[in-house]
Amino acid sequence: MRIWRSVVGKLWITILLLVSFVLFILTILLLEFFQNYHVEEVEESLRYEAQKISSIVQEHNNLDLSLQIIDEVMDDPVHSIIFLNGDSVYSSDELNNDEIQETIQSNRELERVMTNGEIVQQEIALDDNESQNRYNNIMIIGAPVTSGSGIMGAVYVYQSLEAIQQTTEQTTRLIVLAAGIAIILTTFFAFFLSTRITAPLRKMREGAFEVARGKFDTKVPILTQDEIGELATAFNQMGRQLKHHLDALSHEKEQLSSILSSMADGVITFNRDQTVLVSNPPAEKFLQYWYEEQEGYTKEALPPKLSELINEVMATDEEQIGEVTIHDRSFVTIISPLYSGQSVRGAVAVLRDMTEERRLEKLRKDFIANVSHELRTPISMLQGYSEAIVDDIPQSDEERKEIAKIIYDESLRMGRLVNELLDLARMEAGHIVLNKEQLEVNSFTERVLSKFQVGVKEKGIKLQLNTVIDDNEALYADPDRIEQILTNLLDNAVRHTPDHGQISIELRQDSRFIHFSVRDNGVGIPESDLPFIFERFYKADKARTRGQAGTGLGLAIVKNLVQAHGGVIKAESKVNEGSVFSFSIPANVNKT
Repeated sequence: MRIWRSVVGKLWITILLLVSFVLFILTILLLEFFQNYHVEEVEESLRYEAQKISSIVQEHNNLDLSLQIIDEVMDDPVHSIIFLNGDSVYSSDELNNDEIQETIQSNRELERVMTNGEIVQQEIALDDNESQNRYNNIMIIGAPVTSGSGIMGAVYVYQSLEAIQQTTEQTTRLIVLAAGIAIILTTFFAFFLSTRITAPLRKMREGAFEVARGKFDTKVPILTQDEIGELATAFNQMGRQLKHHLDALSHEKEQLSSILSSMADGVITFNRDQTVLVSNPPAEKFLQYWYEEQEGYTKEALPPKLSELINEVMATDEEQIGEVTIHDRSFVTIISPLYSGQSVRGAVAVLRDMTEERRLEKLRKDFIANVSHELRTPISMLQGYSEAIVDDIPQSDEERKEIAKIIYDESLRMGRLVNELLDLARMEAGHIVLNKEQLEVNSFTERVLSKFQVGVKEKGIKLQLNTVIDDNEALYADPDRIEQILTNLLDNAVRHTPDHGQISIELRQDSRFIHFSVRDNGVGIPESDLPFIFERFYKADKARTRGQAGTGLGLAIVKNLVQAHGGVIKAESKVNEGSVFSFSIPANVNKT
């Protein structure tokens, strides 16, 4: 069945039907022509014979001589019968004479020859039951025999049409044979022609399937220089152009993908129903934040604020700007419409994570507020006591000395605050310089701890050192900065430890770090404050400071100093149970 659906089968069937139809029409026309032609020839010949015999009978008075002449003239298959005065006087066909005479005498059309003197033509079918020698169909032409007194008789000349029928049948067989040969030749020619046509088409079909599978360098052979050859040339050019354009598109796609992937901002493309079409890694992280924030399995695809902005873009065809907050992170969103012709087919959203900027902005504001707060108290005191001196309020030298002492202490406090701010700024800017040297860990720590022994005696606080490090173990670090770290931590511990409390420094070592821990059993730090205690100016609950307010910069400086040595610091605390500040310095630091 496949051949009937192919070009070869369709072309073959078309040509075969066309040739068969033409041959059929031609056969009918030829048969009709041959039959009419032979019949007309027979009619003309019989008419001539009838007139000639009638003339012979009329021109000769001697009937026997006329009949003898007629007998010599007549040749098979033409026969004649002569009637004179109503009787038959001659018949050249004795075998069929009686039947022919009966047929003539019983045929009214033939009787018109003798009654009206007309030349009559008649085709008669005879009965073929009695003798196999009798005719089936005969052509009879009658001509009158006249004399001066009128019609004296008639001459009937007849001939069997069997020969014409045989000729027609023979002609039909020849035409059918010729038609069969023509159909065979037509089939061969159709297959040959269609093969010549379809062979290149098959090659192009195979090439088209190869191109459809992505093999754009496929080429089809150019077998001819006609339209099919031009089609093959166009196909090859099309393949080259497709490959060129697809390579260009692939290059553009890879370039766009690289640009999107390398962008710090998130980019998401939506269609009209807010389905995500394209997104880069920052945008996927944004969506992941949103999915993690939701609870349960009925999760919305997009944050409501973002969905609202997209709907506004679709409705107004204008760019929309908004801010979306997810997981305590702030994203500034700019959404622009995407057009397909004149209609909006979607939107593209650019998401910028402004969390760090917002945090820095808050830190800046907090820094200004904290510095203002820290400086306001000493400045107010300096101003107040200075005005008291100017107004001669103190009456005695002791009062003036006391006021001067307060002014001096507040100026020192302001100086410490400014110096700590400058130190912290240099550290955060990376301008800190470490003067490293070898220092013995145990003896260095005992020396720092001894500086606090006198100050804690009044409060009855017990200071001790717990170490598992060998006495000769050394650390390559900046001793002043390490002392500054320990001093800050010990000072905080002393200020927040109640009377008769206990403070200890614990030392231990592993293969990578030397670990310092400052432990106290003081008032502790609330768990909610622990993540923020190393930030500048951050202070925990003022009630637990027992009126001994600091600047809020000490722990921030400690953290930067530890990180400058390549170490880490952490804090653990429970309210009313105490705190532990631990920092680790690398044991094998490069000494160069």
